[in-house]
Amino acid sequence: MTHKLLITTAIVSLILVGCSQPAPDLDGKNNISDANHIEGETVSIDENTYGDGSTGNYNSSSDGFKSIYFAFADYSISSNMENNMNKNIETANASSSKMKIEGNCDEFGTDEYNYALGLKRAKAVKDSIAAQGIDTSRMVLVSFGESNAVCTEPSDSCYDRNRRVDIRLIK
Repeated sequence: MTHKLLITTAIVSLILVGCSQPAPDLDGKNNISDANHIEGETVSIDENTYGDGSTGNYNSSSDGFKSIYFAFADYSISSNMENNMNKNIETANASSSKMKIEGNCDEFGTDEYNYALGLKRAKAVKDSIAAQGIDTSRMVLVSFGESNAVCTEPSDSCYDRNRRVDIRLIK
């Protein structure tokens, strides 16, 4: 009887100790807890005014910027977005206005996760533009999370279109 009691106590103790710690993020790729440490100006939004499902203008074509698209759950700018980034840097150089860099996500993940991921995507684009000599005081970061979808169909191509950063001039 004592042996069963000891084994039960040991198992319960292991379960309680194991549950009190967060799961490790071995590669740091999905660690969104550092979203609060993003430097620069950020903006809060009223999410109820976005995400109406319209498939209109993905980005401000009148400003000349191109959307930057991201892989699922990723915030690094891929090499196939190099031409879009070069166009955005060229457009930013041609203007002295402030730019709003808007991070967007697909519908997968919690609201908090998507907000942080959108902010990380916006920051990645900001850092890339800043590396080319554009003053960061001209940039404002916004994360819409999943609330500013340009497509609402349940398809991979639609989800791909929602994983993006848009840049707009603030006039």
